[in-house]
Amino acid sequence: MDAEAQHTERDRSSHPAASEEISDTEGTEERSRFALVAWAADRLPGGRITLTMLFCLFSLLLLSRFVIQPFQIPSGSMEPGLRIGDRVLVNKLAYRFGAEPRRGDVVVFDGTGYFGDADYIKRVVGVGGDHVVCCDRQGRIEVNGRSVDESTFLFPGDKPSEVPFDVAVPDGTLFVLGDHRGDSSDSRDHLGSPGGGMIPVDDVIGRADWIAWPLGHWTRLGRADDYARVPAATGHSVPASSGLSTADGVHG
Repeated sequence: MDAEAQHTERDRSSHPAASEEISDTEGTEERSRFALVAWAADRLPGGRITLTMLFCLFSLLLLSRFVIQPFQIPSGSMEPGLRIGDRVLVNKLAYRFGAEPRRGDVVVFDGTGYFGDADYIKRVVGVGGDHVVCCDRQGRIEVNGRSVDESTFLFPGDKPSEVPFDVAVPDGTLFVLGDHRGDSSDSRDHLGSPGGGMIPVDDVIGRADWIAWPLGHWTRLGRADDYARVPAATGHSVPASSGLSTADGVHG
C-alpha cells in the first residue's frame, strides 16, 4: 500500500514539472517575438505606427505581386464594358493551378513581341485547337461551327469584325479581340505578324475579375455566356508554331 501510494505520488508530481517546462519554452518564444517588435519600433521614426504601416505596405506588395493586381484602362478598345480610366482588378491566380483561359474570359497579357511592348486587355475568343471564322451568314463570329451572339457586350453599332478571317488556333495560344471592334488593335491586326496574332497562354498575367474604380462603376466581370456554349474543338490540334488564316495598352 505504501509503495503504491509513493508511486502514485511520484507520477502526480512529475506532470506539473513537464507542463511548467513547456510553458516556460512557449513564454520565452513569445517574449522574444515581442522583444523583436519592440526593438524595431524603437529604431524607427514614429515607432509602432511606422512599423505597422511598413507591414501593411509589404503585405500589399506581396498581394499585388502574386494574387491581385490593379490595371488602368487607357483606351476605348473594351468599351462599353470597360471605359477609359477604369481600374480593373486582375486575378493572377486564376490560371496558376492547372486552369486555362476560357472562351469569353477577359484577360490581361504581356504583348511584348506580339502586339507591342506593353500589357493589353482583351476578350478570349478562341483557345488552342479552336477554329474561328468571321463571319457567318448573319455576320456573327463562328467558333467550332457554332455562331456566337456577342450583342450583350459588343460596342453598339460595331460589327463582330469588318475584317474577314478564318484561323485555327495553335495549342498553347489564344485568339483575342476587343469588345469595341472598331477601335481595337487585336489578333485580327497581327495575323501576318510573328505568332499569327495568337497570344501564348504563358504570357497571360491573369483574368480581369472586377472593375474597382470609379466606385460608381464597380462591378464583377463575368464570362460571356454565349462563349460558354461553344463546343469543344474536334479533330487534330494545331502545333503552336503555326496559325492558319486566309496598341491598346493596359498599364498597371
